[in-house]
Amino acid sequence: MLATKELVITPEGLKALEDELEQLKTVKRREVAEKIKIARGFGDLSENSEYDEAKNEQGLVETRIVYLEKMLKNVRVLDESELSTDAVMVGSRVVVKDEDDEEEEYTIVGSTEANPAEGKISDESAVGKALMGHKAGDVVNVTVPSGAVIHYEILEIKA
Repeated sequence: MLATKELVITPEGLKALEDELEQLKTVKRREVAEKIKIARGFGDLSENSEYDEAKNEQGLVETRIVYLEKMLKNVRVLDESELSTDAVMVGSRVVVKDEDDEEEEYTIVGSTEANPAEGKISDESAVGKALMGHKAGDVVNVTVPSGAVIHYEILEIKA
C-alpha cells in the first residue's frame, strides 16, 4: 500500500488532494451507487456485466479513497518560510543549463504533485533526486533511467 514516510507537499498540492478526496466521497460514491442500483434492476446478477462493471468501479473508488486518506495522514505542508535559495529542496525553483547550453527551469515538488509538462519534477525522480541539496554553481550528474548520464549546471535557485 503506502509507506508511512512523510510526504512534503505544497499548500496547492494539499488542496488538490483534499478536493479529490471530497469529490470521491461525495459525488463519485453516489454515481457508482446509482449505477449499481440500475444494474440490479436488469435481473440475474450472475450474468450482468453492467453490475460487475459498477462493482469494479466501486472497488477502485474505495481503494483510491483509502489511499488518499493514508497519504493525507503523513503529509507535511511546505511552509514558505522554510524555503531557502542556498540549496535545492522541495519547493525550490531551479534554473539549470544542460550540456547543450539550453536553460530549463524546474520546480521541485513531492511525488504527488509532479507534472513534467508544467516543469514540476518530483524530488524522487532521477533529476530531482540528483539536484536535491546542491547549490548554485554546482554541476550535477544525473543518471537517467536509460542509463545515460546528463550533466546539469545549477545557475540559480529561487524560493
